[in-house]
Amino acid sequence: MTKVAVLKGGLSRERDVSLSSGAACAVALKQAGYDVVEIDVGRDIWEKLKEAKPDVCLNALHGPLGEDGSIQGVLNYLGIPYTHSGVSASALAMDKNRTKMIADDIGIPIAKGKLVNEAEFWAEPPVEPYVIKPVNDGSSIDTFVVRDPAEHPFKKGEWPFKGRALLEELIDGTELTCTVLGDRALTVTEIVPAKDAFYNYSAKYAPGGSNHILPARVSQDVLDTCMSASLKIHKALGCRGISRSDFILDKRTNKPVFLEVNNQPGMTPTSLAPEQAAHVGIDFPSLMRILIENAQTD
Repeated sequence: MTKVAVLKGGLSRERDVSLSSGAACAVALKQAGYDVVEIDVGRDIWEKLKEAKPDVCLNALHGPLGEDGSIQGVLNYLGIPYTHSGVSASALAMDKNRTKMIADDIGIPIAKGKLVNEAEFWAEPPVEPYVIKPVNDGSSIDTFVVRDPAEHPFKKGEWPFKGRALLEELIDGTELTCTVLGDRALTVTEIVPAKDAFYNYSAKYAPGGSNHILPARVSQDVLDTCMSASLKIHKALGCRGISRSDFILDKRTNKPVFLEVNNQPGMTPTSLAPEQAAHVGIDFPSLMRILIENAQTD
C-alpha cells in the first residue's frame, strides 16, 4: 500500500487554513485506500520525513515556505515525489507581480498596478480607488480594497507589509475563478461574498462567508476566456497537478481581468477547487488519487 505523508500546518500566516486543508485531504486519501501519515511541518521537517519514510507527499501547505518552492526543494533533495508544482513554478506563482508580468506577456489582460514601498506609497498616494496587497501571501491576508483614496486603511509608520506591496487599480465587477487539473480547465465559479464587499479571509473560510455559483452566471464567451486563460498561465508558469486562477469580470467592459494564480489551492470544506472537481464528476477521494498518481520531483 502506498504511504502518503500529508504535509500541513507550516510556519506561515495561513497555518490554520493549511491544517484544515490537510485534515480534509487525509480523510479523503484514506477513503481512496492510501496509508496516510499527517505531518505538521516545522523546522524539523527533514527529520520527520526520514522517520515517516513516505512513498509520496501530499502538499497541503499554504503561504511562504510551503507554497513558494521552499518545501519543494527539500523534497527534491530527499527524492520524495510530491503533489502540485515544483520549485520554479511555485516561486513564480507565489510572486503576484511576476505572475502578472508573465500573463501580460502571453496576452492575458491584467489589472494595472505596480510595486511600492512605504516611502513611495506616502510620497505619491493613490488618487483613484485601489487595491493594495502583499506580493507573496495568500488567502487575502492584509489585502485592502480602498474605494475612497482619502481614507487610507493604515497610518504612516504602520505599513502592514514586509517590504514592497502590490498596488493595483480597483476593478469593480464579478469575482470568478477557474481550476486547472492536469491539462484540463474544469469550470468557472462565480464568487458572491455574503457579508463583505470582496472575497476576503472571512469570506473564504468562515461558514456561510460566501456563495459559490457554478458554473458562473456569465456568457459562454466569458467562460471560455477564463478557462483558456487559466490553462495558458498554468502552462506558462510550468505548474503541474492543480492550480486555480482568479479573475474579475470588469462590469465596464464585460471582459475578465486576470488577478493571480493559486498553485496550492485550498482543500478545506469550503474550498473552490474540490467543488469544481465535483461539478465535473471527480469526487474528493478521486481528486486525491489523481494528485498522488501524478506526483513527482523536479
